[in-house]
Amino acid sequence: MSQLLESIEVLQTSGEAPAEVASVCYDSKRCEKGALFVAIPGHSRDGHEYIADAMARGAVFIVHQKDFLPPPGVKALRVADARRVLGILGRNFYGHPSAGLCLVGVMGTNGKTTVTYLLESIFRAAGYRTGVLGTVNYRYGEKVWPAPHTTPESLEFQKILREMADHGATHVIAEVSSHAAALHRVDDCAFDVGIFTNLSQDHLDFHLTMEEYFQAKLRFFREVMPRGGKKRAPRMVINGDDPWGRRILKEAGMPGLAFGLAADSDVRGEILSLRLDGTEALIHSAGGALALSSPLVGRFNLYNIMAAAAAALSLGVPEGFIRSGIAALTSVPGRLQRVSSPSEPAVFVDYAHTPDALLRVLQHLAEFRLGKIITLFGCGGDRDRGKRPLMGDIAVAYSDVTIITSDNPRGEDPLAIMAEVEGGIKPGTASRFAPEKIFAAGREKCYTLVPDRRAAIELAVLLANPGDTVLIAGKGHEDYQIVGQERFPFDDRQMAREALEAKRKVA
Repeated sequence: MSQLLESIEVLQTSGEAPAEVASVCYDSKRCEKGALFVAIPGHSRDGHEYIADAMARGAVFIVHQKDFLPPPGVKALRVADARRVLGILGRNFYGHPSAGLCLVGVMGTNGKTTVTYLLESIFRAAGYRTGVLGTVNYRYGEKVWPAPHTTPESLEFQKILREMADHGATHVIAEVSSHAAALHRVDDCAFDVGIFTNLSQDHLDFHLTMEEYFQAKLRFFREVMPRGGKKRAPRMVINGDDPWGRRILKEAGMPGLAFGLAADSDVRGEILSLRLDGTEALIHSAGGALALSSPLVGRFNLYNIMAAAAAALSLGVPEGFIRSGIAALTSVPGRLQRVSSPSEPAVFVDYAHTPDALLRVLQHLAEFRLGKIITLFGCGGDRDRGKRPLMGDIAVAYSDVTIITSDNPRGEDPLAIMAEVEGGIKPGTASRFAPEKIFAAGREKCYTLVPDRRAAIELAVLLANPGDTVLIAGKGHEDYQIVGQERFPFDDRQMAREALEAKRKVA
């Protein structure tokens, strides 16, 4: 217990219990004999309501904020902020695993997942044993964990780092969400590098304003990273072309590299070729020019490539490994992932679920269009409502045909969500057709509403001719759809492939 409480201020102690702790938990269902239970006041549930259940399952230590008198054989420890204490307990219980790892954190509205995949490929090329925690999954070697959150809760974060370190990991890359920064999930990790990709509207249901959203990002660089305690000071790698990134460079108060296309960037990209089948660029840094070729496409992916290259350079990775690692990554799950054959209409599945991400993907596809652009997307329920009309406007502006459908409606009415998306379409920019009438629209810019996402995907594929491009946006790698409180199996990539197969049989 004395080791576990290191760096924790206990306001009040009551009761008695053994001197050793078997495990730490904040979910009463996971408590076992000899456990320490942390009662966290949550957004929808209060952990203090589950103290009795935790004790019934064997917990003999209770960390709490509110009044609690322990029964005999239980020790209670009152603290000011149980959520904050959970991270310290996790770090202490699992032996501060990040202290012995090279840990890279990636922040930003868009691009985090792709940057982690690029860095993972670079580190592997260099022979480093690499783990990743992110939106798609948590993984190391042959082991893959499901990812219920982009960034796991602080206790799980420390546990996973400990397991990776114990199995030989030397480098770990983690996506750090704004929620994670605001809720102290990574406060007790020692980061070597922090990357910032960009900032655009998202999560305003949680942060309320863009300034508050930014402050969560800034907090990671200004408060969390400097506390790491490693001998070598941590480094920032920041998108200097992003106005929010420039603020971080000014306000974080720690050394950083700026990457971008601007002439004054510390790591400057020079575009040689942007094609639908790949990207070629030069990366200029203090060490000279590095020629890179990547199968990833789009100007937005060039920024992801620059971020990964700059981070690798800051860690001293030899340029040859950076070059080969970037070239080796052929695709990222659900990130502009093509699911059709070269002889068919180009059908892409992408995770774009913010206005900025949708805009960037459609701008890229518009550069290489041969025929129509058909865009299908929806917006998630119980999330930032302000982005819905913005995405409707963007989709119609860059598409010949727009199909508004359901995403993860959660607790909202899908039709109400779709109506808010439609509300962003400016009068006169596109004609609305019923789904069965859309085939007669010809070259007229048009849109339709199809609540059933499977039916919407089938319609998009049916509408597409060779030379046309179909973008299925919003869910990307996700293999489920959330309706109400339930998750149902649903994978856009699988649905698109089935629709393509059905179309082949009819042809």
